[in-house]
Amino acid sequence: MAKVSVIGLGYIGLPTSVVVAMAGHSVLGVDINPKTVETINSGKAHIEEQGLDELVAKTTKDGSFKAFTTVQPADVYLIIVPTPFTGESKQPDMKYVRQAATDIAPFIKEGDLVVLESTSPVGSTKNDVAKVILDIRPELTGKIYFAFCPERAIPGNTLHELVHNDRTVGGIDEASTAKAVEFYTSYIKGDILQTTSDTAEMVKLTENASRDVQIAFANELSLVCDDLGLDVWKVIELANHHPRVNILQPGPGVGGHCIAVDPWFIVASSPKNTPLMRTAREVNDSKPNWVVEQVKKAINEKQKTEKPVIGLLGLAFKPDVDDLRESPSVTVATTLKNSTDAEIMVCEPYINHHEIFNLSPLDELLEKSNILVMLTDHSEFKNISAEKLKNKIIIDTRGTFK
Repeated sequence: MAKVSVIGLGYIGLPTSVVVAMAGHSVLGVDINPKTVETINSGKAHIEEQGLDELVAKTTKDGSFKAFTTVQPADVYLIIVPTPFTGESKQPDMKYVRQAATDIAPFIKEGDLVVLESTSPVGSTKNDVAKVILDIRPELTGKIYFAFCPERAIPGNTLHELVHNDRTVGGIDEASTAKAVEFYTSYIKGDILQTTSDTAEMVKLTENASRDVQIAFANELSLVCDDLGLDVWKVIELANHHPRVNILQPGPGVGGHCIAVDPWFIVASSPKNTPLMRTAREVNDSKPNWVVEQVKKAINEKQKTEKPVIGLLGLAFKPDVDDLRESPSVTVATTLKNSTDAEIMVCEPYINHHEIFNLSPLDELLEKSNILVMLTDHSEFKNISAEKLKNKIIIDTRGTFK
């Protein structure tokens, strides 16, 4: 078994660390946030994920996993850091990947494996990892291995999917692919699909861009149905009875660090050839603004008889997680706060504090609000009784109350 250094202990890095440790490897996690490191070493997870607290407690107690704020020498280095895009230009920002490569370079020895797992533009493994490291350590040219292996996991079921889903592994050469496959076979039960690093990078982007386009269709359809006075969820339900139709569900937009970001990497790499992907991103990015307009119409209606009190259900980007990254629910809430004088109440059961909003218990929100906006369909919200919805204007972006 190997010493494995996991660079970045966030929503994927931390679960990866514990499943690799459970497979018998010695995991040396690295994160620049001292509080994160302290929390992990005390046996607790700093993020919400089903089953994660138990595995962090187990692996830190038995010594198979320990977190640090600096890189430790290892045999395998997994880079799992953020890859955002920059401002209005929507260009990939690879500074965190390049910094991680720079940080591990002094510790790498002959025979080591370096894998980029962060979702990245085509060519990143070669240009932002291998080249950066070999520019610092030219004596290691041809003596170490580089590969790309993106995760396939969804918040709420990450621990299971990291182990059981198929994974695409691509090295910068055949020897690197074989070395990476050997490592991932040690803990992954799904199929290991071998290819090149460039192809593996494009596969990951393609998976998320495809989902984005499909969601954009559903979101655009929801606008059309609203304009025509039709129930979009009933339309989709009936249309999906066609054996070759599978329309996804609309919502307030698209969130999370993957689908809301990754299509821009493809658009940036070939802008002339991606009008559909660009449009899909624009459709999904604009959906929160449409939701805000529906709420403002409700405010104007309520003002005729009483003071409007808006109850917002959920801030996370998907149900039953605490992940607020790129969340359209947050966009709706923030836009309403900045553009209306109405009282706003927010219930988000998966976080204890928010920098902008005071969080309210569900019962209090239901009692005081007269405009109810379903943004994130947490399980708790699905059990709200019809009695508690009486006399409220309901804006249901998820079809929860249909």
